[in-house]
Amino acid sequence: MKSILNKLTTPLLAVVAWVGTAALSLAHAVNDLPGGPAVNQLNLHPAVTKIAHEQQWLHWFMLIVCTVVFVAVFSVMFYSIWKHRKSRGYKAATFHESVTVEVIWTIVPFIIVILMALPATKVVVAMKDTTNADLTIKATGMQWKWGYDYLKGEGEGIGFVSTLDSDQRALSSAGGPKKGESIDNYLLKVDNPLVVPVDKKVRIITTANDVIHAFMVPAFGIKQDAIPGFVRDTWFRAEKVGDYYGQCAELCGKEHAYMPIHVKVLSAEDYSVWVAAEQKKMAAKQDDPNKVWTLEDISKRGEKVYAQNCAACHQANGKGAGSIKAVVGSAVVLDADKSKMISVLLNGQNNGAMPAWKSLSDTDIAAVTTFTKNNWSNQTGQLVQPADVLAMRK
Repeated sequence: MKSILNKLTTPLLAVVAWVGTAALSLAHAVNDLPGGPAVNQLNLHPAVTKIAHEQQWLHWFMLIVCTVVFVAVFSVMFYSIWKHRKSRGYKAATFHESVTVEVIWTIVPFIIVILMALPATKVVVAMKDTTNADLTIKATGMQWKWGYDYLKGEGEGIGFVSTLDSDQRALSSAGGPKKGESIDNYLLKVDNPLVVPVDKKVRIITTANDVIHAFMVPAFGIKQDAIPGFVRDTWFRAEKVGDYYGQCAELCGKEHAYMPIHVKVLSAEDYSVWVAAEQKKMAAKQDDPNKVWTLEDISKRGEKVYAQNCAACHQANGKGAGSIKAVVGSAVVLDADKSKMISVLLNGQNNGAMPAWKSLSDTDIAAVTTFTKNNWSNQTGQLVQPADVLAMRK
């Protein structure tokens, strides 16, 4: 019965999938996304690294070998069944063993496995060789964004957080693109893409602040888990300038689908220009932790920090959702001891349900703390200065 159902449902599912794809194509203006998935893509992403090319070759090599083995084995089996069927007068042979047959069906599979294992091992070893990198970047997964820190090479010291573009989040909340709108990069656009130079070996160190995430960019042939408390690494060398997309490949919570990866590969000259611009931005944002702010000024800054980093979980109205605790009326927020809230922001709590935000500057943490303590119904009148945060970092 199960086999009959499978025979009936498999074609039906294929038809339903085709109809669904056709309906989506009619409803939206969908085009291939350069560096990302193509419309009705059946094969792997176009490769832009040597490793990705090797993986695609292995994919087809393994598929062909398995297909040949399948056809050969079943051809012999079906031929034997048909040729020696009882209706033609054949009688089953009676024997206990055949040394020749046993040797053949041991040696032949062994040779096939070796032929498959050798090229696969070569590629896996190459994938793990992260030595002699021109650029080292730490990718930190957090619910639900990526933090990038340039640790070594040109651009060392640059760091930022990459979040799903706010317009795309709003579009998703409204039910997705409207009929006729382009959705080529839907839920893949970010505010701050990861920028790297072309033809340079880039080592990616992965870790996480809260739960397990996974850093995956199909066009580069890389996928590496980001595990809290562990450091793992992978690498790539992009051979072509362009924009390439990936996503968190580990189910990491309710907004797992809102955690895209956008890698922008630039020429060496353009990358140097980008590095210089980012360093200027960082210098401009370098706040004096000893500066004394007014309640009004630091609250305005805190509103921006909250919208960019906190509103995704706690909502713009501060009321939270589901297991996410509300900021409005929170005992920690209303507590007269401001160090309690600062500690939560610096170190996180509830086993990572509330992530640590040490990557934010002292001024940003002081600003968002002051904002939440003096917004909505939380009118505490408390003012947190950057120096208060700096003192707790030590």
